[in-house]
Amino acid sequence: MDDQGRVVVGVDGSPSSREALRWAARQAALTGGTVLALTSWDYPQYHGALGWLPPSSGDEEALETRAREDLTRCVEETLGAHPSVDVRTEVLYGTPASVLLRAARDASLLVVGSRGLGGFAGLLLGSVAQHCVQHAACPVVVVREDTVTGVGEEA
Repeated sequence: MDDQGRVVVGVDGSPSSREALRWAARQAALTGGTVLALTSWDYPQYHGALGWLPPSSGDEEALETRAREDLTRCVEETLGAHPSVDVRTEVLYGTPASVLLRAARDASLLVVGSRGLGGFAGLLLGSVAQHCVQHAACPVVVVREDTVTGVGEEA
Protein backbone atom coordinates (compact mmCIF):
# COMPACT_ATOMS: atom_id res chain seq x y z
CA MET A 1 0.00 0.00 0.00
CA ASP A 2 1.39 3.39 -1.00
CA ASP A 3 2.07 5.51 2.10
CA GLN A 4 1.10 8.70 0.27
CA GLY A 5 -2.60 9.18 0.86
CA ARG A 6 -2.76 6.36 3.42
CA VAL A 7 -5.16 7.04 6.29
CA VAL A 8 -4.53 4.87 9.35
CA VAL A 9 -7.51 4.42 11.65
CA GLY A 10 -7.67 2.66 15.01
CA VAL A 11 -10.66 0.36 15.38
CA ASP A 12 -11.63 -1.31 18.65
CA GLY A 13 -15.37 -1.68 18.03
CA SER A 14 -16.35 1.24 20.25
CA PRO A 15 -18.89 3.74 18.92
CA SER A 16 -16.25 6.46 18.56
CA SER A 17 -13.88 4.14 16.69
CA ARG A 18 -16.70 3.29 14.27
CA GLU A 19 -17.23 7.03 13.71
CA ALA A 20 -13.47 7.38 13.19
CA LEU A 21 -13.60 4.60 10.58
CA ARG A 22 -16.47 6.32 8.75
CA TRP A 23 -14.58 9.62 8.86
CA ALA A 24 -11.38 7.99 7.57
CA ALA A 25 -13.26 6.37 4.68
CA ARG A 26 -14.86 9.68 3.69
CA GLN A 27 -11.47 11.44 3.85
CA ALA A 28 -9.81 8.74 1.75
CA ALA A 29 -12.61 9.01 -0.82
CA LEU A 30 -12.13 12.79 -1.03
CA THR A 31 -8.35 12.58 -1.40
CA GLY A 32 -8.05 9.42 -3.47
CA GLY A 33 -6.33 7.71 -0.56
CA THR A 34 -6.56 4.32 1.04
CA VAL A 35 -7.59 3.25 4.54
CA LEU A 36 -5.64 0.99 6.88
CA ALA A 37 -8.08 -0.12 9.60
CA LEU A 38 -5.92 -1.33 12.44
CA THR A 39 -6.44 -3.08 15.75
CA SER A 40 -4.02 -4.56 18.24
CA TRP A 41 -4.02 -7.47 20.59
CA ASP A 42 -2.07 -8.08 23.76
CA TYR A 43 -2.02 -10.62 26.55
CA PRO A 44 -4.56 -9.86 29.29
CA GLN A 45 -2.92 -8.46 32.44
CA TYR A 46 -4.57 -11.16 34.53
CA HIS A 47 -3.02 -14.03 32.55
CA GLY A 48 -2.43 -16.85 35.05
CA ALA A 49 -4.03 -17.33 38.46
CA LEU A 50 -0.99 -16.44 40.59
CA GLY A 51 0.36 -13.58 38.56
CA TRP A 52 1.61 -13.41 35.03
CA LEU A 53 2.43 -16.77 33.50
CA PRO A 54 3.78 -17.31 30.00
CA PRO A 55 0.84 -18.10 27.71
CA SER A 56 0.57 -21.33 25.83
CA SER A 57 1.13 -20.99 22.10
CA GLY A 58 -2.61 -21.61 21.57
CA ASP A 59 -3.46 -18.50 23.62
CA GLU A 60 -1.52 -16.26 21.26
CA GLU A 61 -3.22 -17.69 18.20
CA ALA A 62 -6.66 -17.46 19.82
CA LEU A 63 -6.17 -13.83 20.87
CA GLU A 64 -4.97 -12.79 17.42
CA THR A 65 -7.74 -14.73 15.66
CA ARG A 66 -10.39 -13.13 17.88
CA ALA A 67 -8.98 -9.65 17.20
CA ARG A 68 -8.95 -10.34 13.43
CA GLU A 69 -12.56 -11.60 13.46
CA ASP A 70 -13.72 -8.62 15.55
CA LEU A 71 -11.96 -6.15 13.22
CA THR A 72 -13.34 -7.75 10.06
CA ARG A 73 -16.87 -7.76 11.48
CA CYS A 74 -16.61 -4.15 12.69
CA VAL A 75 -15.33 -2.86 9.33
CA GLU A 76 -18.04 -4.72 7.44
CA GLU A 77 -20.81 -3.57 9.78
CA THR A 78 -19.57 0.02 9.65
CA LEU A 79 -18.65 0.44 5.96
CA GLY A 80 -20.55 -2.41 4.33
CA ALA A 81 -19.28 -5.47 2.51
CA HIS A 82 -17.96 -3.43 -0.43
CA PRO A 83 -16.67 -0.03 0.74
CA SER A 84 -16.34 2.72 -1.85
CA VAL A 85 -12.64 3.13 -0.98
CA ASP A 86 -9.73 0.71 -0.70
CA VAL A 87 -9.77 -0.54 2.92
CA ARG A 88 -7.11 -2.89 4.23
CA THR A 89 -7.30 -4.43 7.70
CA GLU A 90 -4.38 -5.34 9.89
CA VAL A 91 -4.03 -6.87 13.35
CA LEU A 92 -0.76 -6.36 15.21
CA TYR A 93 0.60 -7.44 18.59
CA GLY A 94 1.20 -4.68 21.11
CA THR A 95 -0.48 -1.89 22.99
CA PRO A 96 -2.99 0.13 20.94
CA ALA A 97 -1.08 3.42 21.08
CA SER A 98 2.29 1.91 20.13
CA VAL A 99 0.78 -0.10 17.27
CA LEU A 100 -1.04 2.96 15.88
CA LEU A 101 2.03 5.20 16.15
CA ARG A 102 4.25 2.67 14.35
CA ALA A 103 1.69 2.13 11.57
CA ALA A 104 1.16 5.87 11.09
CA ARG A 105 4.85 6.76 10.98
CA ASP A 106 4.74 7.31 7.19
CA ALA A 107 0.98 7.81 6.79
CA SER A 108 -0.75 10.97 5.62
CA LEU A 109 -3.13 10.94 8.56
CA LEU A 110 -3.97 9.04 11.75
CA VAL A 111 -7.63 8.90 12.80
CA VAL A 112 -8.72 7.74 16.25
CA GLY A 113 -11.92 7.79 18.22
CA SER A 114 -12.04 10.06 21.25
CA ARG A 115 -12.97 7.22 23.61
CA GLY A 116 -12.34 3.51 23.32
CA LEU A 117 -13.74 0.53 25.17
CA GLY A 118 -11.62 0.75 28.30
CA GLY A 119 -10.79 3.17 31.05
CA PHE A 120 -12.99 5.79 32.62
CA ALA A 121 -16.19 6.68 30.78
CA GLY A 122 -16.19 10.28 32.06
CA LEU A 123 -12.94 11.29 30.36
CA LEU A 124 -13.27 13.54 27.33
CA LEU A 125 -10.22 12.02 25.64
CA GLY A 126 -9.10 8.43 26.10
CA SER A 127 -5.51 7.51 26.90
CA VAL A 128 -4.82 6.03 23.44
CA ALA A 129 -6.15 9.11 21.63
CA GLN A 130 -4.22 11.42 23.92
CA HIS A 131 -0.98 9.46 23.46
CA CYS A 132 -1.40 9.48 19.68
CA VAL A 133 -2.07 13.23 19.59
CA GLN A 134 1.06 13.87 21.62
CA HIS A 135 3.45 11.52 19.81
CA ALA A 136 2.34 10.90 16.22
CA ALA A 137 4.67 11.81 13.36
CA CYS A 138 1.71 12.75 11.13
CA PRO A 139 -1.45 14.82 11.61
CA VAL A 140 -4.03 13.24 13.93
CA VAL A 141 -7.82 13.58 13.77
CA VAL A 142 -9.79 12.69 16.89
CA VAL A 143 -13.42 11.84 16.12
CA ARG A 144 -16.09 11.97 18.80
CA GLU A 145 -18.91 9.46 18.85
CA ASP A 146 -21.48 12.22 18.56
CA THR A 147 -19.83 13.84 15.53
CA VAL A 148 -22.38 15.28 13.11
CA THR A 149 -22.65 13.12 10.00
CA GLY A 150 -22.01 14.59 6.58
CA VAL A 151 -24.67 16.21 4.42
CA GLY A 152 -26.91 13.65 2.77
CA GLU A 153 -26.02 10.85 5.17
CA GLU A 154 -28.33 9.30 7.67
CA ALA A 155 -27.60 9.98 11.33
